[in-house]
Amino acid sequence: MDQKRPVLRQPTVSEAETPAGGWLRSIRFSGFSLVMMVVLILAVVVLAPSLRTYAEQRQQISQLSTAVADQKAEVDQLTSQRERWNDRTYVTTQARERLSYVLPGDISFLVINDLPVVAPLEADTSPVSTNIQSTTIDWLGSLFASTMTAGLAPQAAAPAPPATDAPEPVAP
Repeated sequence: MDQKRPVLRQPTVSEAETPAGGWLRSIRFSGFSLVMMVVLILAVVVLAPSLRTYAEQRQQISQLSTAVADQKAEVDQLTSQRERWNDRTYVTTQARERLSYVLPGDISFLVINDLPVVAPLEADTSPVSTNIQSTTIDWLGSLFASTMTAGLAPQAAAPAPPATDAPEPVAP
């Protein structure tokens, strides 16, 4: 009994196939792995909006905390300013400086125009344009002539009253 046994062929890897390609083909998906992938995708779809909302709320909390800190600093600054105004010496000093108040018996000097003298810039003395600086028209004479012409012009006659359709009443 000489039976010929079928020759089992061993799978061969073609030269064009890479080891990674063979590894990917060897992966088998079972029903459990498929269910787990669906559950994972659903979890991402369900949790993504919640995570986005969480991140936005954390950002708002951070901004509001910064705003609260700024407002507390402003309140502290205003409180210290109010405390200064409660001091009689500070009020007196501010009245003297801002309103030029003096106490009886004090002599006050008011300096007018205490700005430093500014040296004029060294300007170029050459004319910018000869056409602009020297004119050939007597503009003062033209102005006087125009004024006199307008002032001495005859007045226009008064406009006639508007005509009405009704007849004028006759005196008896």
